[in-house]
Amino acid sequence: MWIHPEEVLLAGALWVSERANPFFILQRRRGHGRGGGLSGLLVGTLDVVLDSSARVAPYRILLQTADSQIYWNIACGSSRKEITEHWDWLEANLLQTISIFESDEDITTFVKGKISGIIAEENRLKPGEEHEEDSGKFREAELKMRKLFGMPEEEKLVNYYSCSYWKGRVPRQGWLYLSVNHLCFYSFLLGKEVTLVVPWTEVTQLEKNATLLFPESVRVSTRDTEHFFSMFLNINDTFKLMEQLANIAMRQLLDNEAFAADLSLPKPSRTLKNVSALKRDLDARAKNERYRMMFRLTQDERLDGHTDCTLWTPFAKMHVVGQLFISNNYICFNSKEEDLCQLIIPLREVSIVEKADSSSVLPCPVSISTKNKMNFLFANLKDRDFLVQRISDFLQRTPDSSWGDTNPLSLISLSASSGGPPSSSGGSESIQKGRHYHAGLPTASQGLLQLYHRDAPEDLGPKAMREKMKEESWNIHFLEFGRGVCMYRTSRTRELVLNGIPERLRGELWLLFSGAQNEMATHPGYYGELVEQAMGLCSLATEEIERDLHRSMPEHRAFQNEMGIAALRRVLTAYAHRNPGIGYCQAMNIVTSVLLLYCTEEEAFWLLVALCERMLPDYYNTRVVGALVDQGVFEELTRAFLPLLYEHMQELGVISTISLSWFLTLFLSVMPFDSAVLLVDCFFYEGIKVIFQVALTVLHDNMDTLLSCSDEGEAMTILGRYLDNVVNKQTVAPPIPHPHALLTSGDEPPPEIDVFDLIRSSYEKFGSLRSDVIEQMRFKQRLKVIQSLEDTAKRSVVRAMMTESAFSIEELEELYCLFKSKHMTSCYWGSSSSAAERHDPSLPYLEQYRIDPVQFRQLFISLAPWVCGGHTPTLSARLFRLLDQNQDGLVNFKEFITGLSGMYHGDMTEKLKLLYKLHLPPALCPEEAESALEATQFFTEDEPRGEELRDGDSEEKKEVKDYRYYLRMWAKEKEPKKETIKDLPRMNQEQFIELCKTLYNMFSEEPLEQQLYHSIATVASLLLRIGEVGKKFNNGAKKSERAPSPTQTPPSTQTPPLSPEGVEEGPGHGVSGESEVCRALADAQLEVAAPQMSDEETKDDASVSSYSVVSAGSLQCEDIAEDTVLIRGAEQRQGSVLDTDWSITFEQVLASMLTEPPLVDYFEKKWDFQAKMAACKAQRAVERQMSSTSDHELTQHCT
Repeated sequence: MWIHPEEVLLAGALWVSERANPFFILQRRRGHGRGGGLSGLLVGTLDVVLDSSARVAPYRILLQTADSQIYWNIACGSSRKEITEHWDWLEANLLQTISIFESDEDITTFVKGKISGIIAEENRLKPGEEHEEDSGKFREAELKMRKLFGMPEEEKLVNYYSCSYWKGRVPRQGWLYLSVNHLCFYSFLLGKEVTLVVPWTEVTQLEKNATLLFPESVRVSTRDTEHFFSMFLNINDTFKLMEQLANIAMRQLLDNEAFAADLSLPKPSRTLKNVSALKRDLDARAKNERYRMMFRLTQDERLDGHTDCTLWTPFAKMHVVGQLFISNNYICFNSKEEDLCQLIIPLREVSIVEKADSSSVLPCPVSISTKNKMNFLFANLKDRDFLVQRISDFLQRTPDSSWGDTNPLSLISLSASSGGPPSSSGGSESIQKGRHYHAGLPTASQGLLQLYHRDAPEDLGPKAMREKMKEESWNIHFLEFGRGVCMYRTSRTRELVLNGIPERLRGELWLLFSGAQNEMATHPGYYGELVEQAMGLCSLATEEIERDLHRSMPEHRAFQNEMGIAALRRVLTAYAHRNPGIGYCQAMNIVTSVLLLYCTEEEAFWLLVALCERMLPDYYNTRVVGALVDQGVFEELTRAFLPLLYEHMQELGVISTISLSWFLTLFLSVMPFDSAVLLVDCFFYEGIKVIFQVALTVLHDNMDTLLSCSDEGEAMTILGRYLDNVVNKQTVAPPIPHPHALLTSGDEPPPEIDVFDLIRSSYEKFGSLRSDVIEQMRFKQRLKVIQSLEDTAKRSVVRAMMTESAFSIEELEELYCLFKSKHMTSCYWGSSSSAAERHDPSLPYLEQYRIDPVQFRQLFISLAPWVCGGHTPTLSARLFRLLDQNQDGLVNFKEFITGLSGMYHGDMTEKLKLLYKLHLPPALCPEEAESALEATQFFTEDEPRGEELRDGDSEEKKEVKDYRYYLRMWAKEKEPKKETIKDLPRMNQEQFIELCKTLYNMFSEEPLEQQLYHSIATVASLLLRIGEVGKKFNNGAKKSERAPSPTQTPPSTQTPPLSPEGVEEGPGHGVSGESEVCRALADAQLEVAAPQMSDEETKDDASVSSYSVVSAGSLQCEDIAEDTVLIRGAEQRQGSVLDTDWSITFEQVLASMLTEPPLVDYFEKKWDFQAKMAACKAQRAVERQMSSTSDHELTQHCT
């Protein structure tokens, strides 16, 4: 690899010069390659302990001049082959040129410029790759990682660290390499080498801890073992990067999203030493995630930068110290003091950005004005000019929005005409009539509660007056702090939220606090178009939605009629269409029905988007992973805050039972509606921490009674009764009876709990909870939950396959892990088909992971007992086509095990049946056998009965099909399908030749090779004669019509007409079918056709004839090429035309095989599967050794 020239002061230290000329020196690192002695051993140890291990390639080329003591490093290489190519290029292209220069300085300048030009040209010519940003030293470390651990180029190094790996009680000093998909460690100390490779997808726990044995270490746990790393220079940075990479791996396991580098990152102003572009990418991702979470912004928002500043707050008449954040669509501010002030200004709302006059009181101020006449003054900005320029740049890219910070209900009519304004009112009405969603719908402009309260008489009671007072408090707050997305959010805002949001303002404020307002404003008409695309489509999600529609708040009158049900259907169906990865999950209907009570349809849709995709991540997927993660967090919080209760509840197993429904529905399904909706108010403002606080408070309030419980049912009843009696005494609407309350009230209902007291108590007792701490705990639990789900999937697959294969439980588990690892490898190292297309979490566990032909071939070569040398890939491709029943080019685990089990555990008949089917369509593809179509026609004409048996036409011809028929069919589907030997179609001559080729290849490495060759030759000869005899009975009439002359051989030896050369040899000498096959097999190896046999040879025993042609050395297994064409093509083979009327059955093949004891012994032999698995596991190490050519071989090559 060419590198930008670097100065080297000591050319001889720790290096050995191997080649030299007047201008260049090729050097090898001591301790690398052959020899080296004690000095080499010491240098190798130093390379690991010191910085050079990760950074110095073992070979380099230096530029030297006669008068200078300074050398320039211009190339490095991980192997001798690579560095030799560079050396040869220098000698061929530069040596002659630079020898004419007079000045050494000119030589150095010329060579440095030439090398830099080569590097620039190489980067320019790389197709589809981003420009190299990494420093030369870092790229050397990446090369070293790939060489040490046998990684392909697709594996990108993120960073590397010097640390100690604890093996037993002895620390091994070395280097930790963190790549996108693996954690790797390498150490070489005084001849002892330690190599460790852990895929991130195998990590079950990642912890940073400090013990007496391991001082401030990182513990990496997998299912089988634990690894400890310590003595990091900066353990916090290392651990954060580990967390990020493990999180990416969990995302791969969860929804198959492979890591994709962010190509839109701004280029660094200078090349950062030892910091890769990927490390910058991951750091930027972490900052973006914190930024989006802090201000509830959309997933595509990227932080551009942040700076310290002050914000003038007119409501407090003071400057608040904090940080200003700039991204592509927003300007945000957050005070350093928590809850003092937060501000979000969308750039679409900004009208003016200007630099105000600077003074000693107000240095470097910037004024930002919005379209709704709000003005914000930021001061104490370090680089004001640059900041204003960046904001101006972003403003130029921001599309101008005419609606500003208004409720975009007026835009609903635009959705009726592809986002454009309607041409006329009459045209708009005609369009609306044919649409599922339009501005004329009542739920398009109002929430369901407003529609039902519209005609109700005005309530002047004390509760109604209290509601009006709340509204007035919020109106005053709006006047003082602003209204809409640009509102100042302070501790006063939180107080108002905790006191309950008025019903009239609930929808507006939910949109504001969740961030859904911003998405809705930037996507006008999106919901309407989505509804039109989704309605009418039928899928699993729509079926589940229809089933649950009438279970959504059935006690509320808004959902006791078609208007509420139809609105709920549209919102849920539109979201399922928007996000098919989630589709629909139970509990979404309950949450969405509550949103529709207070919001319009479009607002409810965007709130659902905010919930599912940002505020409750992964909650509503097929495996409710997010809820399970938060359930684990809740258990951990219970152990921290209520240790006594935690121990008792764990014994009863209650926490995992109760918390899932609490989190999935935000208490809406377990608490009276009027009370639970207040928790939803707090949730939209504070996030998930409120739900944790309230859940802990519920347990705390019932601690004494729960500690006295003796079983799970009793504890569930106590908690259920408590939650049923949490009431909202301030609600204006008549109380809605909760369905659980009727079941759990008992004779003496417990005292009522005011929901406001419950919320206030949760803040007093557990208000110390922080969102960032919860996120850290979520990461830890996510590893556990996803790996637990993977283990569950593996157990389910193994249980299902136990009845369908003869493999043991341990063997099936190993095979599943191997099969899954092949799939995961394709996720991050690429494959011929997209990994995402091959992983469908909605399928049964047996069918979720699927592999393509390339991966199948790798597993087949490693595991299959039938080793056929160069013919193995062909056999693998045929087995793949046979197993791929739906012909989608992919094989799932069940199909894979079916094929493998037949080879290992089937009896002789089963093995031969599998081998037989591998040489019939669809396993034998047209490319391998040009007469596959002829064979199909042959079977169609001559074997109608077999075709009917195979296709099941006889069953389909039944006109009357009662329920018993379908029950029988269902029972047959459930039973393993046992195919009898009579169901197999006949095999023609060409397919038989392919079978013979496979058998000859299969026996090539056997100890009894010659006996097996003799046996198969005998069997082939016998089967050829049987096929010839069969022609007499099957095709006698056709044969007589095709007779070329009265002079013919007996039927047992008749063949198709020969080529002219064959006819001229003698009028009465035909060529037998046996010799035809032998010639075809021989021609698979020999380009010139074998000479015609004489009369004496023809009269010889058939088995000896076959053996002499095939076994005596003229036909070796590896000589039969995969792409050999054995039949007529564009160029007809001389003297060989295959007999299309010849055919044999499987019974005849089986009977013939049974006559030869060597063949019987071979196919009844039990293969050692464990040895194959052990070899497959060791293959990774072998691949590492083979990844780079040995130094010894290259040395010989060079000399």
